[in-house]
Amino acid sequence: MDIVQSVREIVAQQLSRDVSEIGDETNLEESGYDSLDVLETIFAIEEKFNIRVPVDANDPAVKSLKTVGDIIGLVEQALLKRMPA
Repeated sequence: MDIVQSVREIVAQQLSRDVSEIGDETNLEESGYDSLDVLETIFAIEEKFNIRVPVDANDPAVKSLKTVGDIIGLVEQALLKRMPA
């Protein structure tokens, strides 16, 4: 499972853009993302990877997600927590 590519595809779909336009440094706000878009992306990621990403609409972590790379990092952390030690 390619986490980076999957997250890029989800973000591209959310922005109605081609995945080739989305990189780790793509700025979410400059791309037109708002906090609702971030949450919708998180929901799509949770479904895709069958994980729970511990953020909600009032969570300051949502506002700290500035780039696609930030979202990828959040997914990687959630996947690590899910894996048995």
